[in-house]
Order: sequence, then C-alpha cells, then structure tokens
Amino acid sequence: MLDSKLLRTQLQDVADRLATRGYQLDVERIEALEAQRKTVQTRTEQLQAERNARSKSIGQAKQRGEDIAPLLADVDRMASELDAGKQELEGIQAELDQLMLTLPNLPHESVPVGKDEDENVEVRRWGTPKSFDFPVQDHVALGEQHGWLDFETAAKLSGARFALMRGPIARLHRALAQFMIDLHTREHGYEEAYTPYLVQAPALQGTGQLPKFEEDLFKITREGEADFYLIPTAEVSLTNIVADEILDAKQLPLKFVAHTPCFRSEAGASGRDTRGMIRQHQFDKVEMVQIVEPDQSFEALESLTANAEKVLQLLELPYRVLALCTGDMGFGATKTYDLEVWVPSQEKYREISSCSNCGDFQARRMQARYRNPETGKPELVHTLNGSGLAVGRTLVAVLENYQQADGSVRVPEVLKPYMAGIEVIG
Repeated sequence: MLDSKLLRTQLQDVADRLATRGYQLDVERIEALEAQRKTVQTRTEQLQAERNARSKSIGQAKQRGEDIAPLLADVDRMASELDAGKQELEGIQAELDQLMLTLPNLPHESVPVGKDEDENVEVRRWGTPKSFDFPVQDHVALGEQHGWLDFETAAKLSGARFALMRGPIARLHRALAQFMIDLHTREHGYEEAYTPYLVQAPALQGTGQLPKFEEDLFKITREGEADFYLIPTAEVSLTNIVADEILDAKQLPLKFVAHTPCFRSEAGASGRDTRGMIRQHQFDKVEMVQIVEPDQSFEALESLTANAEKVLQLLELPYRVLALCTGDMGFGATKTYDLEVWVPSQEKYREISSCSNCGDFQARRMQARYRNPETGKPELVHTLNGSGLAVGRTLVAVLENYQQADGSVRVPEVLKPYMAGIEVIG
C-alpha cells in the first residue's frame, strides 16, 4: 500500500509514476474525496467545539436559574449532527482505504520505463546453450516415454493443468527441491520454514494478492468461519510472519526459505503453455523472503537475485537476467529481476524466478515494523521475495538440457548425492 500522505501532497507525481506502469489513477475522484473529507472533518470539528462550549454554558445557565431546555435541545441536535458527520467521514475514509488497496507500488527510479515484456532490459547472461547433434525432444516427450510423467492420469484425477510424476522423475523433482533448500540454508544464510498451505484473507491482503487478484486464487468457503485460500506462493505465509510486529533492529535482516506447493487458478492464461509443466494449477516452489531495514533493501535485492542465480549455475543451466520494465512488474514490486532459463525445445529463455524488492508497500499493508535504534520510533520494514527456484520449471530445464540421443537424461553432478547413485534416467 502506498503512503496516503503521498496522495495528499504529491498526487500528480504519483499519477505520473503509476502511468508508467500502465495504471491510470483517477485523480479527479481522489481530489473530490479528499475535498469532501476535509469539509466534513472541518464541520465535525467545529460542531464538536460548539457542542463543548454549549455544554459548558448549560452549567452556567443552571447556576443562574435560567431555563436550560433550549440549550439541552441544541446540544442534542449537535450530538445527532456529530454522529452523522462521523459516519459520513468513516464512509469517505473507507472508500479512500479501499481505493488505496487497489493501487500498485511505485516503480523505483532505476526501473526502465516500458509498456510490456518486450521492453524489459537484459542485464547479463550466464552459460552457453548446448548444441545438440540429434533432434531435441521437449520435456513432455522425454517424461512420457517410460510413463514417468503422466498428464492423462492427472487430468483424470483433477482436470487440465496438473501433472502426475512417478519413478525417477518424481525422485529428480524431490532432489531438486532438497538441493535448493540445502544450498540456501547452508550457504546463503536462510532459515528454513514449514508454513501452512491455507491462509486467511488478511495474509493475502498483506502481500497484495487481495483484493485485486482474488480470481487468481483457489478459495475454500466455510460456513460460519473465515474463508481459507490455498497459497499461490510461500511468499504469503513467510512474509506475514512479521505482520503486526515491531521487531528489534538487531533481529534484521530476517531471511526465510520454504519449499511448498503453490496453487494458482491461472485466470486469463487460457491457451497459454497448455502443453507440459510450464503453467499449472499446482506446482512446487522454493521461495526466499527477506525482511530488512529500509536502507538495505536494494543491496538485499542484488543478494537475493544472486542466491537464485547460484542454483542455476550449480545445475549448469544457461540463463539470463532481465530488469523488468515498469509495465511488466508485479503489483507489489518497486523493482524486479527475472531469471530466464534456456529451454532447448522452444529455443528461447523462459522465466524460472522473479526476485522483487517491495519496499515498504507490503509492510504498510501488514503493519510490519522495526524500532529504529537512532530515533527509538517504530518504522516500516522493507520486504523482498524471490523464487529459488520454481521446482517444476527447473525440472523442465534439466530434462531438456541434459537429454541424450536415446531419450535418456543425465543427472546433473550436484544432484547425484540426492539420487542414490542414479546417474541417468531412462
């Protein structure tokens, strides 16, 4: 959530910056609501002062033996007007608050301005895509040849956009997740967490999925109790660990990592990546979250991104890093790097991780703060998140980049300790 003071003092600047994201701020509506709020607030304060003065005069009139009935009637009338004014003020503020929840974060000044993904800026590449001297198969063909990757049975169980993994491929999928968790906890300083997969609405509002993106979520309605939502990413549960907390500065930075399934309805993705495991309703992800002091967040973003890159480097998978332009960033991000891994069957790079600095945007929604040691006052923390990595997409990249002419797949060197001696699948 943006700072409401910015809308009161720098409204046009906020509108201009949001416009670079393709978001058109209704400046006239906000100005009208603010003007109405100020008018009602001024009238209410004047009424309160007048009512206080009139109440005081009642006691004085009573001492003088005067008829106080007219004064009492005036006080009662003012009380009714005050109640009406307070209700009107609450209604205006509620509308402003609801509007604030729908506004995306402001892009950082270092973010390239652009309309969509075509205007993202490549920052660097690592590795060289392998040249194959045989026809390349995609991950679906490689996985289905032995029945280890089964979309037909998954569809029988759950419908489209699900996968059933068996045998060595299921083990490879598990090995990837374990390898990622071990890397981030042993070498990158993250604390492993096991989080709930079901959360309530306030947690999703805190990280920005609600109210704007409810159609992307799987919701479980419970009669007489709060609704549950399946997490779209462990970012939700990990970041909300600090919701409504005032942390000691000595606790920062906090670095959490979790391996969880993720659930997304993929609303609006009809017809996109219908083959295989690129875009599914259920997928596993190793998620990294950092909670830091404000002046550390952009340095932390570089570190977080490097942590995700290290996974790809150790797996020896070619990738590139993109700085997302203003028009392609996620709702809560002020700056984002995307990692894209090389997918041989498509002969292009595909997203495998998104690493974002959200600044104080999520913290303001969650009221996540730390006590500034210099001032002694609570201030909003900054939050960051990134995939380290999406496990299913990493499996796709391993299957395709390590395939051999006979359709078998070599196991990457760093995964061999997790595969109980299996060096080749197929």
